[in-house]
Amino acid sequence: MMYDEKTEFFDFEKIADILYDGIYISDKHGKTLFVNKAYERITGLKKEQVVGKYVHDLIASGLFNYAVTPDVIKEKKQINATATIHNGVKVLITGTPLFNDKGEVEIIVVNNRDLSDLLKIENELKKSKEKMKIVEEIEEKNVQEIEHLRKKNLEKKIIGESEEIKHIIQMIHQVARLDVNVLITGETGVGKEVVANEIYMNSSRHDKPFIKVNCAAIPSTLLEAELFGYEKGAFTGASNKGKLGLFELAHKGTILLDEIADMPIDLQVKLLRVIQQKEVTRIGGTKPVELDVRIIAATNGDLKDLVSKGLFREDLYYRLHVFPIHIPPLRLRTSDIQKLTDYFLTSYNHKYGKDITFEQEALIVWSCYSWPGNIRELQNVLERTVIISAPSEVLTSHKVRKLLNLETDSEDSVDSGESYKKMMESYERKVLQHAIDRYGTTRKVAEHLKINQSTVVKKAKKLGIKLTAAKNLSN
Repeated sequence: MMYDEKTEFFDFEKIADILYDGIYISDKHGKTLFVNKAYERITGLKKEQVVGKYVHDLIASGLFNYAVTPDVIKEKKQINATATIHNGVKVLITGTPLFNDKGEVEIIVVNNRDLSDLLKIENELKKSKEKMKIVEEIEEKNVQEIEHLRKKNLEKKIIGESEEIKHIIQMIHQVARLDVNVLITGETGVGKEVVANEIYMNSSRHDKPFIKVNCAAIPSTLLEAELFGYEKGAFTGASNKGKLGLFELAHKGTILLDEIADMPIDLQVKLLRVIQQKEVTRIGGTKPVELDVRIIAATNGDLKDLVSKGLFREDLYYRLHVFPIHIPPLRLRTSDIQKLTDYFLTSYNHKYGKDITFEQEALIVWSCYSWPGNIRELQNVLERTVIISAPSEVLTSHKVRKLLNLETDSEDSVDSGESYKKMMESYERKVLQHAIDRYGTTRKVAEHLKINQSTVVKKAKKLGIKLTAAKNLSN
């Protein structure tokens, strides 16, 4: 106990009993003088079991399986040790000697610290580090995926030289860095996803997630859960951990809603709320989650027509229609066919180790085909062509017509009694007349068909196609 004229007495036992660590005090002979409540809690021993007993007797009786006190008395210095005591608890023991005026050990104070809490904290820290490592690996994977997407997209730039494509590229550069919704329309296979990629890659969100959702590919019963997520136990079959929706995964980034016209009307209401309030509520949840997502929608349908039929919400249509981009079909931009053909043919020749080329007449047939499936059809037909062709085959017009299923026309011509020469002249006349009507001048026709301007004039004369003075100019 301590005493000061200006203070009251301090009760040593009360102070010791509120300490978290266990306190054990003995005299210089190893006789136990005092233990606090924390000591009882840590060791499981009661005061009456140890107080008044000598350390060597407690060891002999089995109550102590290790004691630092004898070593402190012998060494006359502070000693630290870790030990697992009789009840299995691991403790950090610190024995400190207190000396009298003669420099002799008078009392030994032993501090017992329960390491189980520290070990628990250490394990939790270890688990946290492991979780952080997993998160870092996921983030690194996301970075790698974004980088992969970036490289992939750089390889899949918009290909073409038509005025229509030039206008689309101009619109992409105009809107990419403006954080507004974009609606991309066009027939199946025209390249809507490629345009969406270009917008994303040129936007300020290019280093953030880019989530693509095909609304037509996911069953309507699952689409809501995929887009907006759900809380655990929200419905039968739901994961007991819940699930993040694709909108939450796209936070700070961009989401592409492809085939938006196929989204059920009831989900359109929820999508409208996401756009207006910039938040989403999971299925079975009550707490809204804030979102920062740029929306790009794409469709091959006529949304305006669907609105008039009550199949698409008008308010959602105008929310998505902030910046529309329409991609014309390939048949209306035939000058891009050659560029696309060169690009994909080079790619597939390299992929399959071949050197396939077109003869001139075959290329004319190829370029004048209507391509109802647009770029996707052209790409697929070219890949199949390279696969089935000989390593260095030169594709003839006959083979191209067969590949494009144009043999029916030939059969009809055969039945009509026309010779092969007449059939080819008829087809060539059709191709040349179409090119002249579209491009106007013989120079432009020659550039498109990849032949000399003089050849255009000669073939036109031979096939009975009249060229006006204006059309025959070289400019």
